[in-house]
Amino acid sequence: MHKVSLQRVASYRPEEVRQGVARLLESLGGMERFVKPGERVLIKPNLLSAKPPEAAVTTHPEILRAVIREVQRVGGVALVGDSPGIGSARKVAERSGMLAVIEETGAEFVPFTEVKTVKGSGTFREFELARPYLEADRLINLPKLKTHEMMTMTCCVKNLFGAVVGTQKAAWHLKAGADKELFARMLIEVYQLREPDLNIVDAVVAMEGNGPGSGDPCEVGLLLAGENAVAVDLVAAELAGIPRKLLYVENAARAGNLPGALREAIETVGFPLESLEVRPLRLPHLSDVQFGLPGFLKNRLRHQFTSRPEVDPAKCELCGVCLKSCPPDAIRIEGGRLRFNYQRCIRCFCCRELCPHAALTLQDGTLLVLAKKLRHRH
Repeated sequence: MHKVSLQRVASYRPEEVRQGVARLLESLGGMERFVKPGERVLIKPNLLSAKPPEAAVTTHPEILRAVIREVQRVGGVALVGDSPGIGSARKVAERSGMLAVIEETGAEFVPFTEVKTVKGSGTFREFELARPYLEADRLINLPKLKTHEMMTMTCCVKNLFGAVVGTQKAAWHLKAGADKELFARMLIEVYQLREPDLNIVDAVVAMEGNGPGSGDPCEVGLLLAGENAVAVDLVAAELAGIPRKLLYVENAARAGNLPGALREAIETVGFPLESLEVRPLRLPHLSDVQFGLPGFLKNRLRHQFTSRPEVDPAKCELCGVCLKSCPPDAIRIEGGRLRFNYQRCIRCFCCRELCPHAALTLQDGTLLVLAKKLRHRH
């Protein structure tokens, strides 16, 4: 059985978070079960982009503080590292409040810049991942619970995509991002290359709607933890009311018979699951109804069955972030506004995810509009 620990934490007040994290880990044997004295422990938060903590885009700094203190309490050497979707890791860490916590606690900040090539064992033959991520003695995964326009949900497994450094993220979106199932398989293979020793989920305030960068903060009041990232994700999705058929990462895990992918093999501990009353998260905009279509139809009807990004000129400041973050280089600035090449666009929505001004909307294709109307009627 895979244990997933749950604890109620109503706010980010430092003492409440500290006690909540201690109780959360106590149900799993305490931090001393995962970290030994002298071990270098990489804590990997979500550092998606340079947003303040209240935006719920990144892991909250008080969660990071509590975990660093727990690692230090048992004699571990705390390192903190990630590679953001856009901008420098230091800038994102500073804006999110995490850099101040790192400096106050005496932890070491290790931005992911240097890479190491590792061999894959599945669909993908080779990956370049951050060297600190691969070489730390222990790995603690510290994701934020958020909806995700491409993967429906981002939590433990998806957070590990941060081990892919800088522009390589765009390369992977270009290689696998046009197919959600293929992209989910890639995420699972990254996870298998270095499975975390411990996963702790910040769901005190989660994100719903058009996450992971443009959604709305929503109070959930929970922390989750467990050794198995897939199992923790499955319980998080259950609490968030996300249908299993939309969990691409979980589906990929089940297809590969990965441990943690079966609900009957998961035991929840700590705060009783049956006593939790969590409102289902509002899911992202439905942007794709191609599931199950043969390849030749997907190619021909792609524009009709999917959504495409469009600019809201009133909000767009032509900052160029979307141009830099677009894997297939499908965006240009012409005539004083953004222009999209929809033949090249792979519908990964990295542009929407990273736009600092929430200036990008989605326009549904004709058949997608019809499918939504039919779904609503039934």
